[in-house]
Parts: sequence; C-alpha cells; structure tokens
Amino acid sequence: MSGRIPESFVEELLARTDIVEVIERRVELKRAGAEFKACCPFHEEKTPSFTVSPRKQFYHCFGCGAHGSAIGFLMQFEGLEFPDAVEELARNAGLEVPRSKSRSQPRAQAGLYEVLERAAEFFSAQLPTHAGAVEYLKSRGLSGEICRDFRIGYAPDSWHALQEHLGREAGMPTLMQRAGLLSEGKGKSYDKFRNRIMFPIQDRRGRVIAFGGRALQDDGPKYLNSPETEIFHKGRELYGLYLARQRAGRLASIIVVEGYTDVVALAQFGLRHVVATLGTATTLQQAELLFRAADTVVYCFDGDEAGRKAAWRALEATLPQLREGRQARFLFLPEGEDPDSLIRRQGREAFEELLEDAQPLSEFLFEHFTEQLDMQSIDGRARLVELAMPLLDALPAGVFRNMMLERLESLAQHRLPSQRRPPAPAGGRAPAERSGSARTPMRLAMAHLVQNPGLVEYAGTLDEFAGCDLPGVDLFLELVEFCGQRPNITTAQLLELWRDHPGQKHLRKLAMWQLPGAPEQQALEFRDAVTGVRLQWVAQQLASLPRIVEQSNEERDRFRDLQQRQQDLKKDLRGALD
Repeated sequence: MSGRIPESFVEELLARTDIVEVIERRVELKRAGAEFKACCPFHEEKTPSFTVSPRKQFYHCFGCGAHGSAIGFLMQFEGLEFPDAVEELARNAGLEVPRSKSRSQPRAQAGLYEVLERAAEFFSAQLPTHAGAVEYLKSRGLSGEICRDFRIGYAPDSWHALQEHLGREAGMPTLMQRAGLLSEGKGKSYDKFRNRIMFPIQDRRGRVIAFGGRALQDDGPKYLNSPETEIFHKGRELYGLYLARQRAGRLASIIVVEGYTDVVALAQFGLRHVVATLGTATTLQQAELLFRAADTVVYCFDGDEAGRKAAWRALEATLPQLREGRQARFLFLPEGEDPDSLIRRQGREAFEELLEDAQPLSEFLFEHFTEQLDMQSIDGRARLVELAMPLLDALPAGVFRNMMLERLESLAQHRLPSQRRPPAPAGGRAPAERSGSARTPMRLAMAHLVQNPGLVEYAGTLDEFAGCDLPGVDLFLELVEFCGQRPNITTAQLLELWRDHPGQKHLRKLAMWQLPGAPEQQALEFRDAVTGVRLQWVAQQLASLPRIVEQSNEERDRFRDLQQRQQDLKKDLRGALD
C-alpha cells in the first residue's frame, strides 16, 4: 500500500524508529504520564494540546487535528513527500531503502543529482574570479555570507566551460542534456548558462535540481531557468524553501515573492522565511507546500496589473488549502517597487510594517468583484453571487467557508439557497452523523483495534458475519484479519501500511479517540464492542424474518436460535473477561 517502497520495509523502519526522538529533535516535549506533551508546532496555542504516544508511536494534536507516525510528522513538519520522509528516517536508522524492481527509480536519476551538484560547485568556485559578477552582487547589497548560504555562483562567458569541467567521458553529454545544462544548435551542444549569476534551486531535501540564471548583460533574456526534467517540475517547487525550513523548521509565517533576488535580498535583512515561485503562476502543489511549512502565507506582489493577476492566481490555488487555522494575506507594493528595492530603501522595520497590514484573502476576494460591479443594482449583486460561488465552493467545509458564505449573503443582500447556506449548529455542536463521532459498537471495536492491534485475540471467530451488511463491517473484518497476521504492530505502523487504503482516513480518526488506559479495561471494552456488533447483526436478522404467524417451520427454528443467541450475547455483554 505504500507505493514503490515495500510494506515490509515501512513496517521495519517504524519499528526501529522512536517517534519521541524524531519529534524531540524539533519540538520541546515534556512527559505527561505515559505520553509526552508540547504546544503544537502546526498551529499557535498557549496551552499544550499536542501529544506523542510512545506505545502507539503516534502523535496527535487535540487543537488542530494534526496526527500521524514519524513519517507523517516529517512530511508535515519538514514539508517532505512520503518517499523523502522514508529516506530521511532510513538514513537515521542506518537502513537502505529498497525499491521494487517493477517501479524502481532509475539509477540514472542519481546521476542527475550528482551532475547538478558538481555544476553548482563549479559555478560557486567561478564567482570570486569574475569581478563584474562580484560587483553586481555587491551593488544589490548582498554579502559574501548570504551568497554562500544560497550557493550563488557565476557561469563563465564561455560556450563550453561547464562541459570541459565535467569532462566528456562516455555518457556525460547525455547526462548533462537530461539535467538541463546544455542547449543544442546547428547539431552541436553548448553550455545553456553563460555569463550569468547562478541561483541553484534545491528540493526539500537540499539536493540541487535546477538553476536560475540572471544575465549580466542585455544580450538575452534577463532570467533564464532550467527546463523541466525528470527531477525538476517548476510547478512543484519553491525557491528558498529548503533554506527557510533549515533555519526555522516549522515557520510562523512564510512570504512568497516573485524573484530569486527578492528572496536573497530579504534574507540579507534577516527575513529568512521567504520563498519564490519559479517563473509561473502559483500552483495547487505550491500552495500545499506553503501550508505544510506555515499556517500563514503572505503573498507579496507588485501593485501593477500583472502583480494583481499573479495574486489572483495565487488566491485560486490557495482556496482549497484554507482549512481551520490557516490564513492567506496579500501585500501589494507601491508602483515601481519590488521587495528587493523596497527593503534596501526603507529597511526591515518598514517592510515588516507593510507585512502586518497585508490584506486578508477574504477582503481581496470580495473587493476584486465589488470594485467592478454595480453593487447598488440587483443585477450587480446577482452577478457577484454568480462569480464568487465557484470560488467559495473550493473552500474546505468549516467555519471559514461558512463565514465567507455569510459575507457573500450580506454583500448580495440575498439569502442563498438552503443547499448553499452554512448549516445551523445543533446546540452549538456539529451533528454526530456529520462528524462521524458517534460511538457505535462497530466504531468502538475498530478504534480499540487501531490503537492496540494486539486486542485482536479477544475478537473470537467471526464466521457468523458471512452475508452481513452492517455499515462498516467489511472494513472491520479486514482490519481484524490484518491485525491477526500482525498482532504486535503499532498504531503508526498499521496506518502507514494502510496509507493508500480507502478506509485509512476513517481509521486515522478512530486512532485519535480517547479510550480507557488500563490494558485490562481496554480488552474488556473491545470485547464488549465486538459483542455489540454481534448483537446488531442478530437483531438485523431477526427483523428480516417474517412475522411468527407467517413463518415456516425452518424459519421458526431459525427465529428461536437467533433469540437464544441474542440472550446469550446480552449475558456475555454484562460478564467479565475469563
């Protein structure tokens, strides 16, 4: 279920990994009984609601709902993809990640990372030798230290300097071509980047995957980026994200700008939580990365028409990510200014004041429409609803979406149809059937089993459920079978092995339920929950039989058997463990 990485390896890796050690290196934990607590690193809070369970090898925040295994923590805290998080834990555990042959990562990809790293080292070594490049960087107020941090380099004004440095042994030209380091012309290959300030682009693990080059002369495009390759997809990466996360781990907020030099210039002034898109409009994947890094995202764009168009695309990409605890803001700079020029001219304090006054996404969204519509007319207000509803439909269900719908109703002076309106709370709480929190016997049995798979020994034989169609019974039976094969597995291992299973999301919710702590009490509660499921199945079968006066002899016998079974189960439900 875990893709190219074998399930058995994921299980072994989590068995060798102590989630407390993984999290403790990034978050200050304090022991609280059998568990550890901290203020959640994924949202702002004053009272600790983030818990780490050594027994389950699982973390959970009762404030924002963040939860998972050591793998999930690295994915959420470091912004890593699943394979990268596994690689990180495997390195710490001294293990090598195996790959199934049918879907293995081509060995040649490792060669791409190597050649790009060698190219970055070459460009970095060239920078001090070129006075014009050094002078340009100094004119932008950039220090040698900040250039080293971002590994800024220089590509010589030569057609073949990089090729000569890397060598022309068999396979190297092909590797350079695949890495996006060469261009073709008149049947010959030449260095793609020439006479340019070079900005290495790193992935979330710090590996060089591409370059951006800034021209020193006006003899070509001002900025030239690597083409997309096997390992570089510009819509899935953010310049500066790796360094920002290395400096601060989980960020309080993150600033998004448009260019490489903006990121480096702001870092020079101490603003290290800055990233840039790579010459494209903000994508859904980039918005997801941003909110993995921080709960507050501030988009900083030019105030001209192009900047506002870029901001609107960023808004569209951001909306699906705005669940509870997350927010996006927009800062539009004065005409003729960019973050680099503004912070150099006015200083950090003035720039931070502008950030504090950044426009909330909600204001930007509605202002975008109301400024171009006649809000005094019925036609204009109807048009507002027509334009805004597709965007609000992209918001995840929750308080923010409800408030946005209420704001739309206020502006339109019109009550939305009932299927559009936010649901009215029942006594201040969401209905149990909507939240999936009703503690039915089936859910209780699965919750106990997810949190303590070893309880499977108290499930008994489940052959009687053949033909059962109770809601959730298929998932329950599959879970029992799975735990029966691995009774010593932890909660974290179970959920990671079920990562791609359709029922995994439901099991994650059950893993967070508060259940009795003592092992004997857990076993009793689990057995009683399973007995409750059996009672539900018997009751359903009894209800499906004809009335007694209409029953055949065979049906009458079955009815008596079921009634006896029902009585036995009720007695068993009141009993204690043998």
